[in-house]
Amino acid sequence: MVAILATEQIVDVLIVEPDSHGDSRGRFVESYRRNWFPLGREMVQGNRSEKEKNAIVGFHYHLHQADYWYPLRGKLRVILVDLRIGSPTEKNLFTIDLDGAEDRGIFIPPGVAHGFSTITDVLLTYMVDGYYNQNDELGVAYNDPELAADWLIENPIVSNRDMNNPLLKDIPSHLVPHYPMRT
Repeated sequence: MVAILATEQIVDVLIVEPDSHGDSRGRFVESYRRNWFPLGREMVQGNRSEKEKNAIVGFHYHLHQADYWYPLRGKLRVILVDLRIGSPTEKNLFTIDLDGAEDRGIFIPPGVAHGFSTITDVLLTYMVDGYYNQNDELGVAYNDPELAADWLIENPIVSNRDMNNPLLKDIPSHLVPHYPMRT
C-alpha cells in the first residue's frame, strides 16, 4: 500500500513511498497517481535529469507550477525552502536524502524553492503540472547565507544560471510567492 506522508517542516510538501513488487526478473513500481496529490493539478510534462556526482541544481521555484520528483538511480540530497509569505511554515527548510533504490518521491507545490545535490551520479525523473514557461523559472542563490543549506558538497559543479540567482533578500516583491498559492 502506498504511503503519502506530509512533512512537518513545510506545509503541502508530500513524500511518497509507493509499493514495490519484485521477483527474479526485477521489480515493478507504480511511481505516480494523480489522486495522491489533492493540491496538485494534472501533470502535463515529464522530464529526465541526469547529473554527475557533486552537482548542485537550484534553488529554483515557480509561482504557477508544482513538481513531482522521483529518482530512478543514484543518491541525492533534496533541500526545499518555503518562500510563500503567510505560509504557516514560511522560510522553513526541509532536507531529505533520496536514493533511486528506495522508491520514494517528493511532491513540491508552487512557491516552495527546490534544489538537489548529487552524492553519486543521478538519474531523476520529474513531472510538472504546467508546461515550460520561461517567465515562471525563478531562483534563489544556492549558497545564500540566510538559508544555510547543507548540500554535503565541498566543491560543487554549478550551472551559470544557479551561480547568478539572487539572494533571498534581493528578490523583487512581485516575484515572491504568497500563501495560499493561486495557480
